Amino acid sequence: MKRFAIQVLALLPLLLVPLAHAADDTPLPEGLLPDERNTIEVFRRVSESVVFITTTRLQRDFFRMQVHETQAGAGSGFVWDEDGHVVTNYHVVRGARSVYVTLPDGSQHQAELVGAEPNKDVAVIRIHAPADKLVPVEPGDSDHLVVGQKVLAVGNPFGLDQTLTTGVISALGRTINSVAGTRIEDVIQTDASINPGNSGGPLLDSRGRLIGINTSILSTSGSSAGVGFAVPVGTVGRLVPELIAHGRIERGILSVSLVRDAVAHRWGIQGVIVLDVQPGGGADRAGILPLESDPWGRPSSFDVIVAIDDRPVASYADLYAALEDRRPGDEVTVTLRRGREEVTVRVVLDSNS
Repeated sequence: MKRFAIQVLALLPLLLVPLAHAADDTPLPEGLLPDERNTIEVFRRVSESVVFITTTRLQRDFFRMQVHETQAGAGSGFVWDEDGHVVTNYHVVRGARSVYVTLPDGSQHQAELVGAEPNKDVAVIRIHAPADKLVPVEPGDSDHLVVGQKVLAVGNPFGLDQTLTTGVISALGRTINSVAGTRIEDVIQTDASINPGNSGGPLLDSRGRLIGINTSILSTSGSSAGVGFAVPVGTVGRLVPELIAHGRIERGILSVSLVRDAVAHRWGIQGVIVLDVQPGGGADRAGILPLESDPWGRPSSFDVIVAIDDRPVASYADLYAALEDRRPGDEVTVTLRRGREEVTVRVVLDSNS
């Protein structure tokens, strides 16, 4: 998998107030090509599911030293269900004091954060709005996409609400970094124009089904350069129900603390060095050893994790990726380098809660 340095779609100060967007039933002009009719029909249908998100934060007045609430930024999202759950990017709502959702009819509702998974840049918020105003987006399938397939993106770039761009899937299986510094794998790459403010909006197939959340761009200018990325709906569909139910993602862990990658690299170590082991945890029960130092404080012995279930581990990101779909109680095979020996142990994972 190829990895890229990417720019998360930065939140912008609110530039425009979105206007009420009534359902468009204007008759289509004669002579439109089938592809044009398809684009128009998809936009008209799905735009009823796309929302405008604004956030506020607390700011201290430099002269009066008073704290007041100010607008922080804007982004996009889409209605998940008729209970008022809205899905967006985590970085759209991160650090916000208040979050507001504007529906296509122009009504604004204060939202509450239900749950978030920073490692995948996904968040769920909820508004209390009449069910007849909530039109959930139809989920699609991201497991059978092909390069060249037509896609549509709907969002609010630069505060301009209900904006449509089109393009194709230009690559699959990309890997980008999340706002938490971990890797998001199997990401969709598209040339549909995605700009700041599109964050959290849907990427759709030609039938108007959700195939991803627009999350970042590869750009030197901060604006679209024809390379955008979307977290696939397969990932979203796995995370959202758990976030709604529990507010967080329960994940299996080894119950160890680790030496930072930079230190391991400085020591010339390929793998993840175990710093400490939680007493009674899965790693402790399996016999994984913590780092020990000599009387002068120099490391004398330590275990290095080099693989999980035969999947190579060269860094913390590799370790996280190997365990991200594991749940508490799952058993994994951990390959360690202990001095000049290679040791294999079976670890029953603990809960991260």
